[in-house]
Amino acid sequence: MTEFIPPARPIIGDEEREAVDRVLRSGMVAQGPEVAAFEREFSEHFVQGRPVVAVNSGTAGLHLGLLAAGVGPGDEVIVPSFTFAATGNSVALTGATPVFADIEPETFTLDPASVEASITSRTKGIMPVHLYGHPARMRELEAIAAKHGVALYEDAAQAHGAALDGRPVGTFGTFAMFSLYPTKNMTSGEGGMIAAADDQVARLARLLRNQGMERQYENEVVGFNARMTDIHAAIGRVQLTKVDAWTRTRQENAAFLDANLRGVTVPPVADGAVHVYHQYTIRVADDRDGFVRALKEEHGVGSGVYYPIPNHRLPSLAPFAPRLDLPETERAAREVVSLPVHPSLSQADLERIVTAVNAVAGAGA
Repeated sequence: MTEFIPPARPIIGDEEREAVDRVLRSGMVAQGPEVAAFEREFSEHFVQGRPVVAVNSGTAGLHLGLLAAGVGPGDEVIVPSFTFAATGNSVALTGATPVFADIEPETFTLDPASVEASITSRTKGIMPVHLYGHPARMRELEAIAAKHGVALYEDAAQAHGAALDGRPVGTFGTFAMFSLYPTKNMTSGEGGMIAAADDQVARLARLLRNQGMERQYENEVVGFNARMTDIHAAIGRVQLTKVDAWTRTRQENAAFLDANLRGVTVPPVADGAVHVYHQYTIRVADDRDGFVRALKEEHGVGSGVYYPIPNHRLPSLAPFAPRLDLPETERAAREVVSLPVHPSLSQADLERIVTAVNAVAGAGA
């Protein structure tokens, strides 16, 4: 029987296991020297030396980053609706209001025109998502933020190593968050990284992750327990040495699919952008769900739909967006399919994916 090709596959090897064993043998498993080393190494690797704060999840990173940036009750933050719910949730958890804007169809990221139309006197900031590993329209969004005197934040959960005009994502906003969930381009098992524009934001994020204290029992603010463990940091440090090679493989796999897929719309890459292909997302104009079923049932090829329900229609977030019309968001939710491009794929796997997609797309023509 043909082996199933999964849509994603975490890569955990002997080096990661040895790193975990080293920490366990040390007896220091909570936030300690491994976390501090991981923060330094991640900072130099991805965000040009900006201060970095490790936390226990990407969602915690967004939440604490927004709080550290001064977002709170009475504020509005403009976000895409076409993203994982953590983006909108993190704004709501601060007491602020997520304001959902539409996306542009090519890159699935915030449409600057929709963003500008959404700005009000209560707008505190704009938080684009570098969705699927493609940078958002940061040139235009920076200009809009400067024009209206609002902040810029970055949800870079899926975008480790992505860049625009030679500038890494994570270096544009007051803060940026990178996720380290198992299916991301690199993982620590679970976790997140907050990259801050200045030491003040970074210090407040550190206070917030550790019950509001920098020195033990001297609590300065009301905080959380959002610490990363040394066990997770040790995994992340090993993965950091591998992620560049994995990214190159993702890009090569994506280029192969670009050149060989037929009957679907492959993902374009904007001028000056470096796409790291956390997801390789095509559009299927007719019967997307039938297309996904056929790939799996007839060809043993897994895929994902990210995301079938926009944030502004989720029961949890819909109260923030009554009677909202986001046509490109709705169209993307009907059409997107993410195909495997993860580094563990073989050439035979890639050829099977092409054969399957072309067969199913042709059958639906």
